[in-house]
Amino acid sequence: MNNKKKYSEEEWNNRVNLAACYHLAHYFGMSDIIWNHITAKTSSNKNTFLINLFGLRYDEIKASNLVEVSFDGQVIDDNSKINETGYVIHGAIHKVREDITCVMHTHSRAGLAISCLDEGLKPIIQDAAIFYNRVSYHEWEGMSTDINECDRLSKNLGKNKVMILKNHGLLTCGETIAEAFMLMYYLDRACKNQIDTSFFKNLSFPSHNIMEFAASQYDDPRFKLGKHEWPALLRLLEKEKSIYNQ
Repeated sequence: MNNKKKYSEEEWNNRVNLAACYHLAHYFGMSDIIWNHITAKTSSNKNTFLINLFGLRYDEIKASNLVEVSFDGQVIDDNSKINETGYVIHGAIHKVREDITCVMHTHSRAGLAISCLDEGLKPIIQDAAIFYNRVSYHEWEGMSTDINECDRLSKNLGKNKVMILKNHGLLTCGETIAEAFMLMYYLDRACKNQIDTSFFKNLSFPSHNIMEFAASQYDDPRFKLGKHEWPALLRLLEKEKSIYNQ
């Protein structure tokens, strides 16, 4: 059966790219067995989003086995099971941020380490300039099973696209799936850099002015995250013979 025929062209493209994002997260060591989530709005004419089927590894995700969930938490296919924490965290953002297509949450080693620091993230390298004064924080409330946390999550995120969940992990949002992934890629790298450099004295900290200038440069369409990287990343999955677009 051709799964593609079951969906609109827009939804199928979103499904394929979201499944690819799961495989890329697995490839770059950002997966956590069957836990965590990456979600994307189903299509422009639906108030639903797509999430992973509970119990599958990231490298088992395919376009056709993603689960559709309403903004109110109702699973469209009653036979499918999702992890409710995924709805609490992701649903909170999809429901209020019309500009956001994709939300990505990880428990990477470096991200977990930085999430435990009072000082939070301190971006000091070029690739991390995009995060300068543009990172939100959300205090840990235990496992995200309380639907009342949705409001607090979305309010803490505000208008940013990046949030560190204290003592928990990292979260990024994107206008495209590609942008959400690249933000996570560079956010995780920034966390690693902070850990790597924490052992040394006399670090060089760029000035506030240059960091603000560098951060603003990412508003230039020429440097739009995901625009140039995504085709190369999809070629990587082809090289790895990843099965995601079925």
